Amino acid sequence: MANIIGRENELTTLRALQLSEKSEFVAVYGRRRVGKTFLVRTAFEGQFVFQVTGLGNANLSQQLTNFHIALQKAYKNTPISQATDWLTAFQQLISYLENTKNPKKYIFIDELPWFDTPNSGFIQALEHFWNSWASSRNDIVLIVCGSAASWMLNKLINNKGGLHNRVTKRLKVVPFTLTECEIFLRNKHSVLDRYQITQLYMVMGGIPYYWEEVSSSLSASQNIEQICFSENGLLRTEFSNLYASLFKNAEKHISIVNCLAQKAKGLTRDDILKATKLTNAGSTTRILDELEESGFIRKYLPFGNKSKNSLYQLVDFYTLFYLKFINGTQTIDQNHWINTIDNPKHRAWSGYAFEQVCLYHIQCIKQALGISGIQTATSAWRSSNAENGSQVDLVIDRRDQVINLCEMKYSINPFVIDKKYANELQHKIGTFKTETKTRKSVFLTLITTFGVQTNNYSAGLVQNSLTMDCLF
Repeated sequence: MANIIGRENELTTLRALQLSEKSEFVAVYGRRRVGKTFLVRTAFEGQFVFQVTGLGNANLSQQLTNFHIALQKAYKNTPISQATDWLTAFQQLISYLENTKNPKKYIFIDELPWFDTPNSGFIQALEHFWNSWASSRNDIVLIVCGSAASWMLNKLINNKGGLHNRVTKRLKVVPFTLTECEIFLRNKHSVLDRYQITQLYMVMGGIPYYWEEVSSSLSASQNIEQICFSENGLLRTEFSNLYASLFKNAEKHISIVNCLAQKAKGLTRDDILKATKLTNAGSTTRILDELEESGFIRKYLPFGNKSKNSLYQLVDFYTLFYLKFINGTQTIDQNHWINTIDNPKHRAWSGYAFEQVCLYHIQCIKQALGISGIQTATSAWRSSNAENGSQVDLVIDRRDQVINLCEMKYSINPFVIDKKYANELQHKIGTFKTETKTRKSVFLTLITTFGVQTNNYSAGLVQNSLTMDCLF
């Protein structure tokens, strides 16, 4: 069996299909490079009776030829004619499956959205295959996979036509956590410490394919230089392919992430419409939903659940890094990344990126606080006072009458609270209590790379001090 890092819950879900007493239609989706195909093939190694992968940027004839080649391979020594339409192609698949003696017939169609070329009739043929034949049996496990989030969500999972509610299981494959990235590197015999692993995560997020590029003989900064800024670096050119492979008419999606990249604390829907000139319509809502479902942006849940004040924030690590640092650079620039370390732009980015790392690991933070067993609601809060207000990116509202206001700070040394920052924190706590009118105790929680240095300003102000180790 292939060596797979993490994914225990996903593997359990997929392997449980072997015990199902009915046919299953499983949709596996997630962003490009996150490891969907590897996961499925690991779970069902050697068990597929039929598998095929869609061709990118191909027409109907090419897709049908591709499907025929895969089907002919399954038929082995029995020649079959090539279908000229999808209804016939799926009927040929049915004929083949009816003659196999496997007690469970596992079918894997990878990059499913690519088969659905304009006016091809693919989705109607897929509907007919499932509704008229597969669903009435108890031995079919159809697993479809795709990176094009908009297609997987709108055409399949949330289909309003013949495939409405036909997907029996949906499985979203998400990026690795810091712990999984650490294990991944250890398997490559890397000795990078957690500070350096966190630096890499701030650039690449938890996308396994990106982590394959990390060299165990280089530091985090050297790896970033090599992967992101060298002429042949994978992430130097990844951006141009990333959104186009995931979304139809990706220009609108890119315009949204571009404007969000300029405002670290986020924008309201109205702000986004104003900045991008997009229409105030359902089509824009769909684009925002697609970006959120794919993990590129997040929608704040404001404290008190006042959804009309919701903020959208760019949270995809690579997108942010690309727009801030890679876009517009020249390959002739030597040591581009290393030379930017500790300049104001780098410090601003690293502070924001570390906040996002923390927000992606909220469960780890709750466990470190000893409240994983307590019912909580996590949200963000922004003061209504535009001139002298405050904002907290992580508010943990606890059932035991305590609220944790979490501040995340990135530093190469133990973090020092000076008089100015202490006053800022006291103002933030006071404003939060006044505006929310909460009767709960408010605990200030600092999450830093190497902890908070004890001094007169930190004493009595910080109730909880966590280091980046709690995120692993």
